[in-house]
Amino acid sequence: MNLPPLRSTPQDLDTPALCVDLDRMEANIDHMVAACRQQKIDWRPHSKCHKSPAIAQKLVAAGAIGVTCAKVGEAEVMAAAGVTDLLIANQIVGAQKVARLVELRRKADPIVCFDHLDQARPVGEAMHDAGLAIRALIEVDIGMQRAGTQPGEPSVQLAAALAQLPGIQFAGVMGYEGHLLRIVDPVEKEERIRTDIGTLVKTKEVVESHNIECPIVSCGGTGSYAYSASQPGITEIQAGGAIFMDDYYRNQCNVEGLDFALTLVATVVSRPAPDRAIIDSGRKTMNAELEMPRVISHNGIQVQGLSAEHGTLQLEPEAADLAIGDRLVLMPGYSDFTCVLHDRFFAFRDHSLEEIWPLEGRGRLQ
Repeated sequence: MNLPPLRSTPQDLDTPALCVDLDRMEANIDHMVAACRQQKIDWRPHSKCHKSPAIAQKLVAAGAIGVTCAKVGEAEVMAAAGVTDLLIANQIVGAQKVARLVELRRKADPIVCFDHLDQARPVGEAMHDAGLAIRALIEVDIGMQRAGTQPGEPSVQLAAALAQLPGIQFAGVMGYEGHLLRIVDPVEKEERIRTDIGTLVKTKEVVESHNIECPIVSCGGTGSYAYSASQPGITEIQAGGAIFMDDYYRNQCNVEGLDFALTLVATVVSRPAPDRAIIDSGRKTMNAELEMPRVISHNGIQVQGLSAEHGTLQLEPEAADLAIGDRLVLMPGYSDFTCVLHDRFFAFRDHSLEEIWPLEGRGRLQ
């Protein structure tokens, strides 16, 4: 593929093209760093929203303690780029993954998470045999009803077992309040987050009451960070999608203080009716599961639907002159689910192409 030269404009790109506004993204990063520093906590942003070592490097340079990864494969990509403080916020099960984790530990300082001793034993044994030790958190279910051990005594029992396991360095607890992101009433949202994160902090306190050090309390997504970051007792948040912001976070999670930094350039490829246009961007280009994309370059155009490779637009009379070949700029509805569909970001400053970043973590599902 022939990539565009630097200093190109968004209109010069072949489409579909996923674009980052550097000024806006950097402002969002600075906002998150400042928010965490104000609360005297660390920021370990999730890389699943961008999958890009180049962006991870920018995050660490700006003040993030490291990054959170969804899979071992993501962490391997980040470590290869020199980002070494890595939380793998997922259970690691299987001999192949454990072997790769040992190799990752040789070059980086990852943290793993467990909710059962059966996950931890193979990891600890492999690390011990290699003369290594790896930091580990307990994932606590604070209401998400996904993975996680139960708060309180079950978590204490697991912490005690991990603290005695060769090859494992028990480092703390983590939880995710993702079930609370879309609560509309801000008072109720804050109260529920305080209660559920309070459960996580209380678990940490009970663990420490058994003379087990528990230095890390990790939680907090973009849709809840404004409340999570201020909860007493937490040490870090994982909010990652904040760097891009999107309509899902704005409309459904009521996130404020961040600007939209991610856009998609598309081309009109058909005008089958006066009130309808077709673009070259469908579900394989932008995900609409949580929030529909939105046209921001033109007035009077709504995204009516997406098929595999086509987007159907409804045109108001003011957009009737839209022609085949015209370029449109859209805002993805949810950045996390859109970025993973693309091979690269085109990073612009003042409408001039400054960098091209491959999504090297894309497809690293193992």
